[in-house]
Amino acid sequence: MRIRLLILTLALPLPAFGQAPSAPAKQEVVQYRATIDNVKYVFGVAPPVARLKPGSILESNSLDCFGNALQKPGDSMALVKGDNPLTGPFYIDGAEPGDTLVVHILDLQVDGKQGVGTFSPGFGAVNSTHYTPMLEAQPLPERMWFYPIDKEKNTATFQALDSSFKVSFPLHPFLGCIGVAPANGEARSSLVPAEFGGNMDAPEVCVGNTLYLPVNVPGALFYFGDGHAAMGDGEVAGSAVEVPMRARFRFELVKGKHTGWPRFENEKEIMTAGIYRPVDDAVRGAVTELIHWIHADYGLSELDAYELLSKVGKIHLTEMVDPNYVVIASVEKKYLPPKK
Repeated sequence: MRIRLLILTLALPLPAFGQAPSAPAKQEVVQYRATIDNVKYVFGVAPPVARLKPGSILESNSLDCFGNALQKPGDSMALVKGDNPLTGPFYIDGAEPGDTLVVHILDLQVDGKQGVGTFSPGFGAVNSTHYTPMLEAQPLPERMWFYPIDKEKNTATFQALDSSFKVSFPLHPFLGCIGVAPANGEARSSLVPAEFGGNMDAPEVCVGNTLYLPVNVPGALFYFGDGHAAMGDGEVAGSAVEVPMRARFRFELVKGKHTGWPRFENEKEIMTAGIYRPVDDAVRGAVTELIHWIHADYGLSELDAYELLSKVGKIHLTEMVDPNYVVIASVEKKYLPPKK
């Protein structure tokens, strides 16, 4: 790990909750390199790999969800050491339970020339699972697709395995896994999304957005991984275009105020995550959290906010293949009163 100092002037949105974040005059840049030998596979309390102050910038990388093990046709899932290897944890000085960690996503770059997509027996939105078992003649076979990435054109290309069909589509780099250590001493698998963030597979974890996460343990213990070059809503076959990623974040704290659940913001929108199973409970969680946010920060009554969202709000399903499903609810700020 190498540390250097850099002074920057950035135009960044203030966090919600009516309070400016802590931020020092100088911005320290911390650089860290993740490898297969130092990644983690759970969100939980572990010795930090680096410490950052509020206002600091982190420049680091992540492996793809297979630990970069699948590189060519004929490779097998048997090569994969674990699912969704995580970079971290990073200790944020001054973060205490009851605070909110503010993560500005400054840059994400696909760290390679190809991505990979797979499905495996028992994993996917329309496969049987132990939650919803079904009679099947036989499980779907393990299969694997490789996606050439053209960074100049900003595209990935799908090549069918059973025909000559191919098609290219735009890249939208984002992180499938991002979060902090859970509360109460829990350690949660890197496959799990929950109130601490985790494997949300939300395209909202992208450049230009700010993520708010509840601090549950001293230092917050921030992790990230599972880079995606592109993904359809629901991640229905169980994978995106899985890629290694280079990432750049800036951290701040809101002291003494706690989101409870992950929230996102940019110049145009506010967004909330609902994370649970079945999917209707995930929708209820996302919409209720958005109503609470509008009431607290924009001054509408909860019933007025509820009615307004019914007319101009949006919801979309980010994934339905993990132990919890994830829904994002959003509203454009132009439809809201001035922030209090």
